Amino acid sequence: MRLGDKRLFVRLVAGLAAMGLAWRIFFPGAGGPQRGSMEAPPVRVAVARIQDVPHYLSGLGLVQASSDVLVTSRVDGELVRLHFVEGRRVGAGDLLAEIDPRPFRAKLDEAIGALARDEAQLQNARHDLARYAKLVGGDFIAGQQYESQRSLVRQYEGIVEADKASVSAARLQLEYSRITAPASGRLGLKQVDVGNQIKSSDTGGLVRITETVPCDVVFTLPEKFAPLVVRALRERERNPQTPYPSVEVWDKEENSLLAAGELLSADNQIDPATNTVKLKARIANSDESLYPNQFVVARLKARTLKDAVTVPESAVQLGMRGTYVYVIDENDVARVREVTPGITSGGVSVIERGLGAGERVVTDGVDRLRDGLGATIAASAETPAVAR
Repeated sequence: MRLGDKRLFVRLVAGLAAMGLAWRIFFPGAGGPQRGSMEAPPVRVAVARIQDVPHYLSGLGLVQASSDVLVTSRVDGELVRLHFVEGRRVGAGDLLAEIDPRPFRAKLDEAIGALARDEAQLQNARHDLARYAKLVGGDFIAGQQYESQRSLVRQYEGIVEADKASVSAARLQLEYSRITAPASGRLGLKQVDVGNQIKSSDTGGLVRITETVPCDVVFTLPEKFAPLVVRALRERERNPQTPYPSVEVWDKEENSLLAAGELLSADNQIDPATNTVKLKARIANSDESLYPNQFVVARLKARTLKDAVTVPESAVQLGMRGTYVYVIDENDVARVREVTPGITSGGVSVIERGLGAGERVVTDGVDRLRDGLGATIAASAETPAVAR
């Protein structure tokens, strides 16, 4: 062999060796002892199961007091005494503060005196009217005099009724000098100190009472869920034995469950600015863990899907042809199955069409599979149950 041919042969062999090395580097599963593993890659599978799945809807919410009352004075005067401690709970009717009652007691006494005077005049006028009635019957006095006396009696009767109203008003003003709690709840911070002159027109009030046991959570959901929520509420209206839809209250990060309650009502219109519907839930809040104006996440259990086919969420794939899963048949061969997914809850996906209970779907190792390729079952488990 000539020298030039030998050099050409050496270069050809070196080139083939380099191509082989590159092939092994970039395609490590090709050829040799790895061919069998490429044909049957190891996968994890789960068995599809039928179960009831709750459908939860989540929305950002705001905690509100079930009642929020600003305590104000109904009369003007000097604040002489406070009977409450800030932050304490009070009941409806508890005495909170007192305004100097002396001016109101004096007005009441004056009104009572005027009533006694006018009642005496009325009684005297009635006696005169009775005498005039006898005299006019015997033609001893003119009829006009009798009619004048009867008019006087009616005038005094009106004055007495006005005096009684004045007494009631004065007594009411005296009662208003004792400021009582209009509702039960927890007191806020006082706004006025003893010794100040207060008026009924003051907008700041004395103190605010908020009731947080129970409390409300107002939250919003997209308008597309409005029919689902309304349907659940209408079911409750038709059948009072049906419980209200349950609502879970979580912190903003959805790491901790704070409380639970039930859906109370829904707004009667969609907010056009946000395309959302506003909902209100009632929370018992017996431990007072929720605070007014606290931001939370509300999870509404809108319905429960009965006898739904479920698989782990990791089994559902999205490709060019749509949503699919890899089903392992009885011969351990992977088959692509197009499915129609439903809701996802607790890491489990509902399959509305395309899959039956008991079929095995791949949950791990999907990237190594192809339609019609054999698979090695590394682990198998049943789809986990969904917490209700």
